[in-house]
Amino acid sequence: MKGYHNKPKETQETMLDGWLRTGDIVRYNEDGFLFVTDRLKELIKVKGFQVAPAELEELIRAFPAVEEAAVIGIPHPNHGEVPRAYVVPKKDTSLVPEELDKFVASKVANYKRLSGGIEVVDAIPKTPSGKILRRQLKVMHQQQGR
Repeated sequence: MKGYHNKPKETQETMLDGWLRTGDIVRYNEDGFLFVTDRLKELIKVKGFQVAPAELEELIRAFPAVEEAAVIGIPHPNHGEVPRAYVVPKKDTSLVPEELDKFVASKVANYKRLSGGIEVVDAIPKTPSGKILRRQLKVMHQQQGR
């Protein structure tokens, strides 16, 4: 790719030494396959550390009572941002947020803990293609006056 048509500023911001910077965060598996795991702009910045929402979402979904999960960064006066989880419980299960919080805390560094809280919801807002609409969750959090 040589750049964006008639958009020199966007081209300059996106192209670096002939490489297209997509903003995707990827990992390789043991077989050498590449997987997109998150977006750079979605990282949560906690006390100078960067936390990938997808990493926490995968861990939260491993909790037996959780069907779906979404994590956003919410403002914190001392830490910049902190992770906040929105979870959909599995049918016919009892999801206790405190138990989920302990589960996550036992598996992550302190700065990755769900210090912004856990909210049980009926559904996670998503695009038609299934991507989490984090902006809607951030608006929902702001509207709750937190």
